[in-house]
Amino acid sequence: MRTILIIGPGGSGRTTVAAATALDAARAGIRTLVLSADRGDSLGAALGVATGGEPVRVLSHLTAWRPDATTGFRDDLAGFQDRASTVLDLLGAARLDTEEVTPLPGAEELTLLRALRDAALAEAHDLLVVDLPPTAQALALLALPEELRRYLRRLLPPERQAARALRPVLGRLAGVPMPAEWLYETTGRWDMELAAVEAVLADRRTAVRLVAEPGPAGADAVRDARLGLALRALPVESLVANRVLPEAAADGGWLGRLVGQQRKALGEWEGTARTVAHLGHDPRGADDLTALAVPPVNTAASPVEWAVADRLAEDGVLVWHIPLPGALRDELDLIRRGDELVLAAGPFRRIVPLPSALRRCTVDGAALRDGELRIRFAPDPGLWPQGR
Repeated sequence: MRTILIIGPGGSGRTTVAAATALDAARAGIRTLVLSADRGDSLGAALGVATGGEPVRVLSHLTAWRPDATTGFRDDLAGFQDRASTVLDLLGAARLDTEEVTPLPGAEELTLLRALRDAALAEAHDLLVVDLPPTAQALALLALPEELRRYLRRLLPPERQAARALRPVLGRLAGVPMPAEWLYETTGRWDMELAAVEAVLADRRTAVRLVAEPGPAGADAVRDARLGLALRALPVESLVANRVLPEAAADGGWLGRLVGQQRKALGEWEGTARTVAHLGHDPRGADDLTALAVPPVNTAASPVEWAVADRLAEDGVLVWHIPLPGALRDELDLIRRGDELVLAAGPFRRIVPLPSALRRCTVDGAALRDGELRIRFAPDPGLWPQGR
């Protein structure tokens, strides 16, 4: 199954573009599911149907789903209270009734990740279109599975979990209580769920459709989004310039100035942006979505490759090539920490494990050239095989 993630700043029309993209694919005979985490039913408003809770069939090949964060949050809390009942009783804690619980901030986004995982595992569709939150929240959400798995591995390493049979003995020898079985079981389940989401995001068929209104703010948003996506090795399938005004509107006055701003941004995006015209009203229903004429999904989007040179260069170093379009030299930061590399680019940060070959090297320098970060690694004589 191919996954298209729809990302854009707030108010850019990304939900409408997501609905139109899904509708266009469905009419081409592709079994399509469109997901949204929006607390309001903007997806349903665009499609002309009510969505929420359970998947809704819109057309023969199109299903819309806005997962219910409230139900999922209540179920998770009830499960946690059941598993931690012994600890809660010892503390004298009063249990929360599920009916009094309201989702915490971020519950919608986490519910969306779970729905994305479930849809991918079900394999009932050929295309999954995901309407993500505004860009900053979307990038943080996409980083969450990898970061949470890293936290879990640090807090409860797999080798500690493997020694479950020894915990009662170790507890008596140490004189301190050992972590309960449910904690390890919960950690293992979370790790598997997060790994399933991470696998969808890392799939070579997963790509991003970036939506923005052409203009100064849109140009800044696109630049930041490209950098954040590149840091996550997520390819941009297409850039959709949304709500483009007609040339006839350039008749002077404030509307003419707005058209001028749009034309300047489109000139900077020349060759990379696909335009979607402004209809003069908010699109509602299948006819309006069809009139938008969104570009079909590009099935040939190139994955973002973080490539390591397959042989030593002339000066005896290995080079790690990391595409970072739009990155500024003064906003880059690199830290080698053990077998990991901490990479910061502008407001974005990622901790990545080094490829096995580079773990036996020391950092020999880095340079930013043509939107690509090139990190040089010199083989450590004490660790590198001799004769190579």
